Amino acid sequence: MAVYALVDCNNFYVSCERVFNPSLEGKPVVVLSNNDGCAVARSAESKAIGVPMGEPAFKLRHLVEKHGLIMLSSNYALYGDMSERVMSVLATFSPGAEVYSIDECFLDLNGLPVPDLTAWCQQVRATVKRWTGIPVSVGIAPTKTLAKLANRLAKKSPKTDGALDLAGHPEWVIPALKRTPVRDVWGIGRQYAAQCGVNGIRTAFDLTEQSDGWIKKTMGAVGLRTVMELRGTPVHTLETEPTDKHTTCCSRSFGESVTDFEQVHDAVLTFASRAAEKIRGEGLVAGAVQVFAYTDRFRQDQPQFSLNAMIRLSPPTSSTQHIIGAAIKGLKSAWRDGYEYKKAGVIMLDLVRPEDIPRDLFSPPPESGSRTKALMTAMDGINSRLGKGAVGFGAVPDDAPWKMRCGNRSPSFTTSWDDIPVVKA
Repeated sequence: MAVYALVDCNNFYVSCERVFNPSLEGKPVVVLSNNDGCAVARSAESKAIGVPMGEPAFKLRHLVEKHGLIMLSSNYALYGDMSERVMSVLATFSPGAEVYSIDECFLDLNGLPVPDLTAWCQQVRATVKRWTGIPVSVGIAPTKTLAKLANRLAKKSPKTDGALDLAGHPEWVIPALKRTPVRDVWGIGRQYAAQCGVNGIRTAFDLTEQSDGWIKKTMGAVGLRTVMELRGTPVHTLETEPTDKHTTCCSRSFGESVTDFEQVHDAVLTFASRAAEKIRGEGLVAGAVQVFAYTDRFRQDQPQFSLNAMIRLSPPTSSTQHIIGAAIKGLKSAWRDGYEYKKAGVIMLDLVRPEDIPRDLFSPPPESGSRTKALMTAMDGINSRLGKGAVGFGAVPDDAPWKMRCGNRSPSFTTSWDDIPVVKA
């Protein structure tokens, strides 16, 4: 019998903040999205006082005085580094691991000599907590979909103490299915959940009782695979080798709306530099660059406009200077004066590995071994040693109005020498 575990970090962004600021323990805390916009992570205490996911920050201000709610700016560099630490710990417990998201990881337990899976779960939880400070919940089941379901119940039910083993206790599967609303099943989106509701299907158990024909007709082959997994038949295998991306995007909402071309130019330059650095880190090159910018669609009292341009790269490249040049060329071609731009971004398209670049008679040779490649390697090495942005193309002022608002961001405890915590004995 197949056995999978899903390990999920509890309230991950908030937990990362608490590792380095223990005074936040037991208090209602939310982490806000870019520009301190809305709540994207909530502690259990903030959920208890009624903070909804995605609630705008300005609607939560009354809870600051009433309940002592603490609102923090997001610190994605910290969260990404803490995620890598958690995943490296989890990899020691299983030879097969699939990092599903920044705070979730599937583990393959097939063939492992684990006599008591519940005790194993508690060992995983204790080790991750001790080595990283992050609390986790563990769900175990014979399929990945059931493991997600088990993990959800492990989080919600105090009886489980953060761990639920449905593989070793098959008699618990049906009660678990009956306690899970169909909308909370992994792979069942809002549209399918609505269709199930119309047909009187309220729980995951109700869904497993439907005929295969009805499921395939209503939810397609993907829905049928989900139901098969709920019934205990493994369909989804562990994806231990992540596939290469075909696109990647770097974009931000501006701290303030801007009308000046130079301001948007600086933002696009910054995003293009970051996007180029990202694809180089993954060993990829881009065949095209897409640049976009648009106004605040929520401001109906202002004229609306969205610019979009795509520039081909020949040959495909990961060179920052070439990618910046293409992005700025696209911005200039699509620019329109007289609008207040609120967001911009750069998308890398047609990503491939250098050895897979399509060849033709008319394209210039690839830049492998060229001075450009040597320059990019030197830049990446300096930025790795001295910190992101130590060297780059162009100078952007720190107080640019398009830069994100992050009035209450925690220090970069694990990624900046200047912010490393100091302990005094």
